[in-house]
Amino acid sequence: MTIEEALGYTFSNKSLLERALTRKAYANELKQQNQECEDQEIYRTLGDAVLKTILVDRLIESGYKTREDITNRKMELESEEGLAKISRTLGIGSSIRLGIGEKKQKANEKQYVLAETLEAIIGAIFLDGGYDASKKTIIKWFKI
Repeated sequence: MTIEEALGYTFSNKSLLERALTRKAYANELKQQNQECEDQEIYRTLGDAVLKTILVDRLIESGYKTREDITNRKMELESEEGLAKISRTLGIGSSIRLGIGEKKQKANEKQYVLAETLEAIIGAIFLDGGYDASKKTIIKWFKI
């Protein structure tokens, strides 16, 4: 199964997915060899914002009535632990592009790396397919 099949989303622009899977250490190692490579950091920021928006939207649609209820449930869903669990279920870890030191430390198994990469992928999906594509994909991953 390819990463796109696991995600349930096919990218029109494959370079967006590649960047979302690229850790800063890996990108820096390529840059030291005079190769161009962008890391996932800004996609993580975008993905975090998109995820928050879609979760709130979906929680309202699902009947959550108060700000407190929405906020508490959203915090559960978007926790590092929750995002890492989804990443593991989707098998994202094996596709993350790690630097040499990160490989030795098995960073692709670490909760924070899995969570950050999932956020970066969400950002990439948003850039590739927009809000509706992001929402459709995220709803598949999260049980709301």
